[in-house]
Amino acid sequence: MDTAAPCQVLNMLKDSGSGPKGGFLLVDLRRNDHDHDVIVDACNMGQGGTIRGSINLPAQSLYHSIPTLYSSSRGRGNRAAGWFADYIVDQDDSEMRSVILQGGINGWVAAGEEYIQWMDGYDATKWSQG
Repeated sequence: MDTAAPCQVLNMLKDSGSGPKGGFLLVDLRRNDHDHDVIVDACNMGQGGTIRGSINLPAQSLYHSIPTLYSSSRGRGNRAAGWFADYIVDQDDSEMRSVILQGGINGWVAAGEEYIQWMDGYDATKWSQG
């Protein structure tokens, strides 16, 4: 599976202005980030924020062609990217790719302030816990 380093995604965001446009789509697979029961207000998301311009499509909501034996967050990005890569192949699309953000959202936050500036609803207290 192809991966993109946080710096590659950051450069794509910078090149596109305030968020993804045209050439790429960022998908946040976490369940609670955009959940209306968890959002306190527009600037305080329950899971500490999300990369600007991303859409929330919880991994649990994706159609599975192969039964999932467990649903822990560990590896959900790889699984979902694999499902989408299979779909791309089935559609015989040679231009689209499914790519995983190296380190996920945790790696993005750990990369520092320059990356955090590209998050909506960032809450440092959510990232400093455990």
